[in-house]
Amino acid sequence: MRLRQVTLREIQLRLLSPFETSFGTSDLRRILLVEVEAHGVTGWGESTAGENPFYSYETVETAWLILRDYLWPMLRGREIAAADVGDLLAGVRGHPMAKSALETAIWDAEAHEKGVALARLLGGMRQEIPCGVSIGIQPTTAQLIAKVEEALESGYQRIKIKIKPGLDIEPVRALRETFPRVRLMVDANSAYRLEDAPLLKQLDPFHLMMIEQPLGWDDIYSHAELQRRLETPICLDESIVSLPHARAAIEIGACGIINIKLGRVGGHTAARRVHDLCQSRAVPVWCGGMLESGIGRAHNIAMSSLANFSLPGDVSASKRYWAEDIIEPEVEVSKQGTIRVPSRPGIGYAPRRERIEKLTKRQERLA
Repeated sequence: MRLRQVTLREIQLRLLSPFETSFGTSDLRRILLVEVEAHGVTGWGESTAGENPFYSYETVETAWLILRDYLWPMLRGREIAAADVGDLLAGVRGHPMAKSALETAIWDAEAHEKGVALARLLGGMRQEIPCGVSIGIQPTTAQLIAKVEEALESGYQRIKIKIKPGLDIEPVRALRETFPRVRLMVDANSAYRLEDAPLLKQLDPFHLMMIEQPLGWDDIYSHAELQRRLETPICLDESIVSLPHARAAIEIGACGIINIKLGRVGGHTAARRVHDLCQSRAVPVWCGGMLESGIGRAHNIAMSSLANFSLPGDVSASKRYWAEDIIEPEVEVSKQGTIRVPSRPGIGYAPRRERIEKLTKRQERLA
């Protein structure tokens, strides 16, 4: 497949309600979309880089620059297969969110060219995926309980809540008392230190599915030490930016579960390699969310169809975050808490061009 042109667009989408984590609060998402044209087909990808460098050093601004000045020139006019893109871009150190935006768009284009669903092209086996939901830090415990009740009534199979020092043990206690059988996990987004192990140990009696990324994003070693002190499995997120990081974490016992995010590892090929390693070591994986628009969400659905995505991920319905998404049909979750994996070619959802143009704040076409 020969690549002819790429279009970068920044759109802005306002969340239905503010989403708070230990990093801060988000109410407006700046989203960088990538559209690739090749052989009469187009493919769409999305950068999950944020507005600020808190979750990752990447931002919308850095991703735009790296895509325009380095990544696209490396692929322009070349005859390539989507599976080779990650290795072709390896000369650029880091910047996985920028790489993923371009690589996933090329995967979508190739799936359209071949007339197959992206999930099948990736080797996915599932016809539907189990869904969980991520709930940000709430002003009061009563509001948190109400949010969880709403999510459970919508069918979601797993509840994840964000925690940070001072808002951890008591919210979990209240939820476990109110919902004794719900599949519950917590996400700390690197808010704690190893010295906080006695505090985190207090979460063990609540029978959580996992504690996600409690310690520093670049400290796999300390997670191994913490895991030895806890009964609750640790899930690593920010720490797993590549296959070698995943291998190191598994080898030293730093986690029992891994969260795979396309943007964090650099695209579908890299995600599949991490998935395959975890599967060979009997380490379950699940798909994390980054407040994506429908395009990024569609790519997450395709990735989650791989066999070892055995735990409910953060792939939720469009209407959970947006008054109106940029794809049709919008992503919907069944009453059983599942999403049907599309069988149509490509990502299986059609970008709504008119809405995307309306939301576009800037764009740049690169030939």
